[in-house]
Amino acid sequence: MRISLCQGLLTGAIILNLLILYYVSRAQQQMMEKRKELGRGTRRANLPASGLGGGLGALVGAGGEPGAVGVEGHSRGPRVTVLLREFENFENYVGDVATSFLRQRPELPFLAVADTSPYPPLVLPEGARLLVLSPFPDQPPQAHRPEFHVQTEFVLLVPDGVELEQPRAIERLIRELEGEGGGPVRLVAAPVLARSAVQCLHLRVNLREWTATYSPAASGSSGSVCTALQGDAVVLIRTEDLFNLSVPLGRPLFSSLFVQTALRGWKVKLLESPCFSANHRPLFSSAHNQWKADTRLKEATGKLMRSFGLKRLLLPDGKEQWYGCSKETPRCFGTVQDDTPDYLYLDRWTPPCCLRALRETTKYVINILETSGVRYWLEGGTLLGAVRHQDIIPWDYDVDLGIYLEDVPNCDHLKNLDSGSLVDANGYVWERAVEGDFYRVQYSEANHLHVDLWPFYPRNGVMTKDTWTEHKQDVEFPEHFLQPLVPMSFAGITAYSPNNHRAFLELKFGEGVIENPQYPNPAKKRLDRSKL
Repeated sequence: MRISLCQGLLTGAIILNLLILYYVSRAQQQMMEKRKELGRGTRRANLPASGLGGGLGALVGAGGEPGAVGVEGHSRGPRVTVLLREFENFENYVGDVATSFLRQRPELPFLAVADTSPYPPLVLPEGARLLVLSPFPDQPPQAHRPEFHVQTEFVLLVPDGVELEQPRAIERLIRELEGEGGGPVRLVAAPVLARSAVQCLHLRVNLREWTATYSPAASGSSGSVCTALQGDAVVLIRTEDLFNLSVPLGRPLFSSLFVQTALRGWKVKLLESPCFSANHRPLFSSAHNQWKADTRLKEATGKLMRSFGLKRLLLPDGKEQWYGCSKETPRCFGTVQDDTPDYLYLDRWTPPCCLRALRETTKYVINILETSGVRYWLEGGTLLGAVRHQDIIPWDYDVDLGIYLEDVPNCDHLKNLDSGSLVDANGYVWERAVEGDFYRVQYSEANHLHVDLWPFYPRNGVMTKDTWTEHKQDVEFPEHFLQPLVPMSFAGITAYSPNNHRAFLELKFGEGVIENPQYPNPAKKRLDRSKL
């Protein structure tokens, strides 16, 4: 059979088209496979997991192709990213730290992390990279998120000025952490020599009471296990653990890190060796730069604690640091609605700074009443707190005192308040309350934490008033509860109270009120007594 020229050309065209379709289909399939692989890489970056290597980790810390020998000699890539978070723009040794680590371990990714672009700019060696956490409107979201830039199994958190002199020191830390298995020890640390001595601490964080308490921890023969560190140290943590924290790289780094890990029940093991050296002693070359660094540390600590809702720190030496309200600032909560302050809805109690201000105001007011000859007694929930705690109820937000109306003229601070308010020499504000026929003493003009003074007068043996509030405890009561008034410990002082406090309180609140604590308005928020 003979094939004409036209038939040959047609057959050739069909074969060519089939070849073209085949190669186009194959190219599309390869592109889809690459997209799937990129998607898996993005998910791994977003949710770091054990065993990740190469990828962005190899990009971040140059010094080897993907698959280069890792920390323990395996060919799957580096297992550790070295991360430096704490440094000052005006004087730092970030470049020297990076050079030290990359000279000894060139395969390790090195990442310096800053809130904003440092000025003057950092001078980093090849293989080190800067990550700025503040987002830029022209960049993709992953550009400023550290979890996209760490692809290794572990992160080594190092302070400024540290040096790596023993190349195998990192393996020792990894072996120690892996040896803990899935136990509570989730971080391993090594001291930095020639700096402030690192100390192992126990940290207890009580969010309900807005308080963090630090105390010294005892050392063991193979290292100390505790919940926080104080001083200069190098810390190893699994990448997945670090980025499962709410604020993985907050500043100050150790304060932020250990508050979060302590709340999760994690522990840190401080080893006696290996040790890391620091040739820059001291870290800052002038007293002025040291002052600047101390000032910035104080500001960063205050910002961090306020963001975490911690208003009181108890330090290992017994000192206190406060990050809440003061006489010069507004109180920590706004206008109370339905007898339920906003913090109760957050499952928290009255901030300790507010309780401190209420105690100060109460002591001050009671002293003036006593020296003026005004008979007073602990009233309502304040008396209830005195009976239960010898203090203010932990979730209360004011203090109530009853007074004899006939004694008001004895007190210069009270007798002329019908014409307005009075700011006394100590900054306390005395006024007639706008909500009713009673008096109020505020902590200051800025801070409206207050003590309320409720004037009663006797009529036929019953203590009464001319106006009443809607509170169930605002009721008449027999005067014999006040004859005599008896001393009672309250908020660090001795105050006067009704003589039969149980009968008085059960008249006001109901039977069993002392043994059965409850929030002031259970219809809005009930106290979970199982958490007491």
